[in-house]
Amino acid sequence: MVGKRPVPEDSWASSSATRSVMRGNRGRDTAPELRIRSLLHQEGLRYHVSTRPLPGVRRTADLVFSRARVAVFVDGCFWHGCPDHCRPARTNSDFWRAKIDGNRARDAQTDRLLADAGWRVIRIWEHEDPLRAARRVAAAVRGFAGQDGHTVP
Repeated sequence: MVGKRPVPEDSWASSSATRSVMRGNRGRDTAPELRIRSLLHQEGLRYHVSTRPLPGVRRTADLVFSRARVAVFVDGCFWHGCPDHCRPARTNSDFWRAKIDGNRARDAQTDRLLADAGWRVIRIWEHEDPLRAARRVAAAVRGFAGQDGHTVP
């Protein structure tokens, strides 16, 4: 049965509509991710999807190129605080500011952990041109010694 559900007492959501919309956001297989994956696959590159590059560390990259040690994150403008597109929430603004600040801090820590372990991290904003982003990833992966030797202009 479909109907209006009450917002639980301990929920961060300001309304049942907000809660429904936010719960519907995808954590993987977003349109920008799928487009970049498709372009990289067309280039002959193979990768793992939604995988932890470092065993024992609870951080999941959107694309992982294990041999080349390249981890790719496709970041949403709202969730990761894009300086060009993220706008402050009008409702529950203190909660959302803290949430986004926490996401940014975790992203920076993830970048450091991976770099310290010898990984190259590539972050792509959801608004970036997918072709340019895919070229950047391909160049990093193909720049890895022992790969097929091609470089992307």
